[in-house]
Amino acid sequence: MKRLLDLIFVFIGVILFSPILITIVLITMIFIIIEDGFPVLYSQKRLGFNQNEFDLFKFRSMIKNAEKETGPVWADKGKDFRLTKTGKFIRKYAIDEIPQLINIFKGDISFVGPRPERPELFQEFAKIFPDFKKRLLVPQGLTGIAQLLGKYDTSPKNKIRYDLIYIKNQSLLMDIKIIILSVLVSLIGNWQSDSRTWVRKFF
Repeated sequence: MKRLLDLIFVFIGVILFSPILITIVLITMIFIIIEDGFPVLYSQKRLGFNQNEFDLFKFRSMIKNAEKETGPVWADKGKDFRLTKTGKFIRKYAIDEIPQLINIFKGDISFVGPRPERPELFQEFAKIFPDFKKRLLVPQGLTGIAQLLGKYDTSPKNKIRYDLIYIKNQSLLMDIKIIILSVLVSLIGNWQSDSRTWVRKFF
């Protein structure tokens, strides 16, 4: 049922908002190319449902070869020196996540669920927090409670706490609520802000 609803939401969303989506995508691509050249898209290995590995797509928000020297690192709420100016903007409004509609269409992720983690970081966090593995018992998602209630750099400990709330209470109504709230946060450019306390009253 969840998979069917994901496909319905993708088709309805693309059909209804295709003019807006196409405009946003084209403008984003142009600004990325002007500032830092190609490539425009960026793919990264992630772990999905039942530890299935897949390529997650995003608009590139960092400089090229950003992890050549540092390797995989934990997010730092937009203070990351590797972010481009365009990258900071598209992260603020979650525009960089738009290519993940492809992942939803392919069945790699759902609209709502725990965010898929990188294999290297997942193994590291799972050793410290055994419950971290429970995140893979459900389909991973484009957005979730951890993203709405947490910050961009939410700690693994808090991330699993939020994700377990979703796993234990997931329902169609909760998914719809999370999607609506995520759209609102995107529209006001509030993803990298510490002032999302207004979201808490919905959970």
